[in-house]
Amino acid sequence: MRIIPDVSPKVFSFSAVIVGYILIDDMTANEQNALGNWLMLTAQVLCTNAYYKQVQMERTQGTTSQTSPTPTETVAMLQKMVQAMQQEIDEIKKSL
Repeated sequence: MRIIPDVSPKVFSFSAVIVGYILIDDMTANEQNALGNWLMLTAQVLCTNAYYKQVQMERTQGTTSQTSPTPTETVAMLQKMVQAMQQEIDEIKKSL
């Protein structure tokens, strides 16, 4: 499925500007914020998925000399991620 048109990068970027300006006229500030956050989350999902596909391709092509992490290393890494997320949650709660 081809969603992205075959146009120059400048035209593609400018189309986003135009769509953004069209959308702001019919929405309140809260609606704009909600939609903007949703679009950013969608973009992050796309970027994360695409990057991870690149990592997988790199691993299958054997271009990296690193070995897979051990289960203990994986658990430690996940614990660090959870701790970082908890710190972000706590910071957000403080600002409320």
